[in-house]
Amino acid sequence: MPKQPDIILKPQLSLFFKIVTGILVGVYLLNCLTPLRLHVDMLRYYNIKECIEFGCPPDSEAAKDYLPYGYTVLLLLLSKLGILKSFTIVLINCIYLFAALYLLKKMFAATLQPFFFLIVVLLSWTIIKFVVHPLSELQYLFFSIASLYFYQQYSDTKKILPLLLAFIFGIIGFLTRTVGITLIAALIVSLIWGYRKQLILLIRKNRILIAVIILSAIGVIIFSKQLGLNHYRGVMSKQFQEGKSFGQIIQWHFTEWAEILLNTSVAKAINYFPPGIGKIFFIILGVLLFAGFLFILFRRRNNLPFVVKAYLLCYSLLIFNWPFYDPRFWVPIIPLIAIIITQTIFFDKSKPLKTVLSSMFIVYALLGVFAIGFITYTSLNKRSLARTQANGVYRNEYETHFFGKPQSDTARHIDASALHILQKYD
Repeated sequence: MPKQPDIILKPQLSLFFKIVTGILVGVYLLNCLTPLRLHVDMLRYYNIKECIEFGCPPDSEAAKDYLPYGYTVLLLLLSKLGILKSFTIVLINCIYLFAALYLLKKMFAATLQPFFFLIVVLLSWTIIKFVVHPLSELQYLFFSIASLYFYQQYSDTKKILPLLLAFIFGIIGFLTRTVGITLIAALIVSLIWGYRKQLILLIRKNRILIAVIILSAIGVIIFSKQLGLNHYRGVMSKQFQEGKSFGQIIQWHFTEWAEILLNTSVAKAINYFPPGIGKIFFIILGVLLFAGFLFILFRRRNNLPFVVKAYLLCYSLLIFNWPFYDPRFWVPIIPLIAIIITQTIFFDKSKPLKTVLSSMFIVYALLGVFAIGFITYTSLNKRSLARTQANGVYRNEYETHFFGKPQSDTARHIDASALHILQKYD
């Protein structure tokens, strides 16, 4: 990978970045004190764990759930150790995040202003939000970054061990999140690209290799049910059959891009726009931001390894075809997006581009400070968390758990499963 000399910052600015990074790390760790944060997919993971550990009817939702078992294994292990609590989950998420950022810092040591990069990532509202949730995003983030890191080590040294580790972490990532198939694809494409000339000669001389590859592909098809691929194919087909148009899905994902790069949720920002304007604004902004991202990624000179570019492209193609809306889909590649933005701000020679990105960062940082402040406040204030977590969907369950009964006179329903999870694991 091309090297550039470390960027030289004024001592005061460098110290400022280090202090801000330290404060953010401290605030992240402070959020280990949060109560267990309920989420629809979090409840699915816990119910699958309960089903495996204690048994459940074969026709129950947990028994039939198609979520990959990688994250459930972690929950099961923590449960067996007697430490499956919110504090442990958030601490592990922080470790996953910090370890992934450390690997990226090493991977781009000579082409990155590390503390500014860390600030960009740690101020992302989606990263902040899902660090405090018992969901698989941060586990997958670590395994995917570790896979890319070891593949880059292989590219630099040509030793077989880093290549094996890259695929091992890639497979674990796939078992954590099915989107990890894009990581495996990126590794394979990078290998083929790196050895394209030798591969052509090898294929001509070694037909056994071709047979192994074909048999492997057939194996994936045969065992697609066990790998969970059939479920996801069925889910996608069902969504399209229920009237979701491809155009609507594309609009969702452009909106997500505006949310992650502007650093705020459209649900919160839309109230500040005239009726009907907010959603259109976020879609148009998302189109412009994604187009700018592709321009920087593929047209301008940067120091991203081929495997990272291949992964970003494969990942984006899959998510843009995924018929669901949620900004958390992009959490695993936010640090890589931050790498590109940081490199551009500090190394690109285009002053207009640097000015635009720097101006955007000011807005991004201010909204990020608000987001981490709000998350931390709700982590330390049970009444506020009960009212705001998942937009208040689980308010009755939280208030029953915290205070013995719902605080609202209009409360009529309590989800017994959600309350059970709270009472047992909070």
